Amino acid sequence: MRYVSELRTNWRPLLAAMIGLSSGMSMIGTITNIMAPHFMEEFGWTKEEFAYVNSLSIFTFIMLPIAGRLADVIGVRCTALIGVITLPVTFLLVSMMTGDIRQYIALFLVQAGICITTTITVYSRLVVQYIEKSRGLALGILGASPYLISLVAGPLLNGFVIAHGWRAGYQALAAILLATGLIALLMAPPERKEVADAAIASLRRRRRGWQDYPMIARQPAFWVLLAAMVLINLPQTIAIAQLGLVALDNGIRPQDVGFIVAAFSAGVLAGRLLCGIALDHLKAHLVALSSMLLPSIGLFLLASSFDSFPAVLTAVLLLGCAFGAEGDIVAFLVVRIFGVEIYSSVMGLMTAAISMATSTGAWLSGLTLRETGSYTLFLTITGTTVFIGAMLFLLLPAASRRTSRLAMAGAE
Repeated sequence: MRYVSELRTNWRPLLAAMIGLSSGMSMIGTITNIMAPHFMEEFGWTKEEFAYVNSLSIFTFIMLPIAGRLADVIGVRCTALIGVITLPVTFLLVSMMTGDIRQYIALFLVQAGICITTTITVYSRLVVQYIEKSRGLALGILGASPYLISLVAGPLLNGFVIAHGWRAGYQALAAILLATGLIALLMAPPERKEVADAAIASLRRRRRGWQDYPMIARQPAFWVLLAAMVLINLPQTIAIAQLGLVALDNGIRPQDVGFIVAAFSAGVLAGRLLCGIALDHLKAHLVALSSMLLPSIGLFLLASSFDSFPAVLTAVLLLGCAFGAEGDIVAFLVVRIFGVEIYSSVMGLMTAAISMATSTGAWLSGLTLRETGSYTLFLTITGTTVFIGAMLFLLLPAASRRTSRLAMAGAE
């Protein structure tokens, strides 16, 4: 039982990361999917306008590598504190919006640029430092934690908003997330000594941390993984902000949207845990391939004429499973290929690419909505790109071997 005992021994960094991740930007998707239909109706915003707002998440393309580098240099606690304070403030300001969409755009940019210090790019560093043999499972548990909360909180939040209004919903969330975020930081252990010492020695040897990036860019596995993540995450805008709107577009009743969002969270939870265990015991690239084919099936199903509740529910569950598995896969592969020392720096680049893909997907969804008035074309296009991205994982073993040889040559 050594596989599980490592988790028991290192419960503190895992639990701290789980609480922190569940109090940060990872909750934005669930929150926005529930809130957006309400404030869009009140303010008269169109689906097309809202889709274009979400395309501004490209701003995180710049900030995520900075957040990752900060986590490597100054540690998780100092880096995460920035977003722990800022995110609740933006929620309070969102609750005070008067209907000018520029207000929402400004707050969206603050969240995208600053609050990303509360994402898995930062918090997963706690886990990979302390847990090795059961790292896949630990990352799966970590990634599943926000969606486990969403599974319960989604319907509750939806009911609260219907009863008290979306403004009260944002105000209550601001208080809750601030309290839990601070608890996570107080619980988080310091950087593991040998990892911190290695990072300091590396920085002194290289004099400038930014010199790591040319080395990273020379690794073939980095580009294979990057390309796969970009193609797979083009439809991520649906999960982040438009799942409720897609469900309504497929004939789901407004009172059932909360259950659809909860079903997505259930799929993410299952995907995280199952994929995490599989990564610890099976070939990682085959796990990645099989897991990333699921969203393609779900997207094509949503694009089809099968608009019954069971069909939409099945499609959303598949999307959730794949969305959950993807977080495990990228974190697991990054630490396996590049190690802990520059883990968050590489993860920052990966999550920045994912952010760019999400932003591009949001722009594409707005364009296709303007031309067709429905999500069908967007779902068909992204279903195809996800399939291609999944197939790229077949190239990863050869690219990883080439990466290892280059790394050894660089060390010499």
